[in-house]
Amino acid sequence: MNVPVHLLSSCFLPCTSGRRSTVGCGEGVTDVARVDFADRAALVTGGSRGLGLLVAEELARRGCRVAVCARDGAELAFAERRLARLTTRRAALECDLSVPGAGRAVAAEAAERLGRPLDLLVNNAGVIQVGPLAALEQEDFRRSWDTMVAAPVELVLAVLPGMRERGAGSLVNIASIGGPVPAPHLLPYVTAKAALAAFSRGLRVELAGTGVRVTTVVPGLMRTGSHRAARFSGRAPLEYAWFGPAASLPLLSMDAGRAAHRIVRAAERGRPELVLTPAAKLAVRLEGLAPATFGALLGAAGRLLPSPGRVAEHDLPGEDAARRTGRLVPVLTALGDRAGRENNEPGPQAD
Repeated sequence: MNVPVHLLSSCFLPCTSGRRSTVGCGEGVTDVARVDFADRAALVTGGSRGLGLLVAEELARRGCRVAVCARDGAELAFAERRLARLTTRRAALECDLSVPGAGRAVAAEAAERLGRPLDLLVNNAGVIQVGPLAALEQEDFRRSWDTMVAAPVELVLAVLPGMRERGAGSLVNIASIGGPVPAPHLLPYVTAKAALAAFSRGLRVELAGTGVRVTTVVPGLMRTGSHRAARFSGRAPLEYAWFGPAASLPLLSMDAGRAAHRIVRAAERGRPELVLTPAAKLAVRLEGLAPATFGALLGAAGRLLPSPGRVAEHDLPGEDAARRTGRLVPVLTALGDRAGRENNEPGPQAD
């Protein structure tokens, strides 16, 4: 089969910044005019801490009316105080998106509190479960699915009719490198994120020509402090000892503030897809070019990670697992821990 050279080159060369290109990884692709979010209304799920809070602040700096939602009232109060420094048009809404109907209700409340229909939805809420498959339970998969797939679907279906009627709107879905690249010991998380990415890409196809833009964000590891909020199963301290540093060290993770800025900029420009971190971009390309070989490498990496052990723990909070690690781990997670303190993640002095 003869394949045009320009298509082959788009697969192997880094993405360019051409505004009208529709071939390649989508990093520099845009097919609509840039949108000004000033005085628009946005809802950011999981916006009380970490990346969600930083995205909400980035929107507020642009003059956007911002609502954040999360389960924890104390964390929401912290987030609202942070947003109050940037805007008077804000709302912090307590809800558990894993409960059916909660997404539709919070979308309606956000629009009412912000004084206009939602122009932007950022599906960011997530849960991270770390551990080998043998130490996981069906409930771990259900919780991940309800939070990171069912809830975004419900929220999109709630806001989409109004956006289509107005002929404008933006949907941003925060997926993960764990979608295209199934990292070991993260199976509930990567399963849900892969489904969210597929939903997001399918939405863009379905909504072509309607004026509603869809951006799929594929981040690698980011320094948000989320390793403190993750849940660990199996030999929990050992699981924390690899995941915490991976989510904290500069060569492996990205500054979350810079990630938030790029996410909002991608939404403004209508980019179909944004892959964050060089490591994530490389992993996506390797998975596409040599899936069998790359899968074998991931399997080998998984065999180097801790086994479940004879007495496996289940669902231990990261902040508890951290207390049972050696002296080296806190040194390796120092940058991530500092980001957690700044971004309202659990852990010492997080509040």
